[in-house]
Amino acid sequence: MSSHGKGGPTRPAAAKPSVRLYEDETDHLVPAELAPERLTLLPNSGAGAGAAGTVSASERIRVMWGQDMLRDVLDGRYRAIVVGVNDEDNTRGIVAQLVQLVTTSQWTSGAVTSYAKMFQESVSIHAARDKEPYVLKFDLDSVLVLGLLRPHGRDHFTLDDLKRGFSTISKMLRDRKDRLPVASVSFLNARANKLQGPGGKEPSFEAVLKTMFEAGFRGDVYAAPTMWNLGHVGVFPNYPFPEGVTRMAEGSS
Repeated sequence: MSSHGKGGPTRPAAAKPSVRLYEDETDHLVPAELAPERLTLLPNSGAGAGAAGTVSASERIRVMWGQDMLRDVLDGRYRAIVVGVNDEDNTRGIVAQLVQLVTTSQWTSGAVTSYAKMFQESVSIHAARDKEPYVLKFDLDSVLVLGLLRPHGRDHFTLDDLKRGFSTISKMLRDRKDRLPVASVSFLNARANKLQGPGGKEPSFEAVLKTMFEAGFRGDVYAAPTMWNLGHVGVFPNYPFPEGVTRMAEGSS
């Protein structure tokens, strides 16, 4: 029951959940507010599909917050992975870590770069009018890497590159159950293949997810580790986000 004071009616205190996360009294020993890296995950069941529980994998992108993509690949959770590659130097890219850690792979980061360079040179001769970027396939035996090739002569991707690239990737995945499940990097905070938006600034994560979604991609997307420091902002596990998020954004503009 609420009581009335000078400030008007007060709300009753929220009841503490009866469920425990850890054994014994460990719940009290792991306070979230003291963690340097943390996320505030918000539920959005039913987003984009009406009633809760009706969202299928074909209607959403699942966001992997706080998960280690390399570990998941090594554990065999995916059959295909989307990353960025270039024809100059891939030693600092995630593709270099993949070819090094997957023990059955015969690729190296140098071989990836040489192949990308050879492909770019061939395209410039035989298909100069084709629209970039292209998607290169690297079979690591246990997982197929789909490398979105950074346009020649540029040190970054744009959202338009992602749109055209993921349109191609979506076609490569269509009706190919042997290439599913699939996951992708977010292309944000990348060291080797940066993503630039209007004005040279990095676009928002929402803009990246929207671009991938509209291009037909329905796999998992791994958030950049630097995004694990956004504990003060509520995040959602799926895209499209709830409709209320869009209304809030429109109201603040």
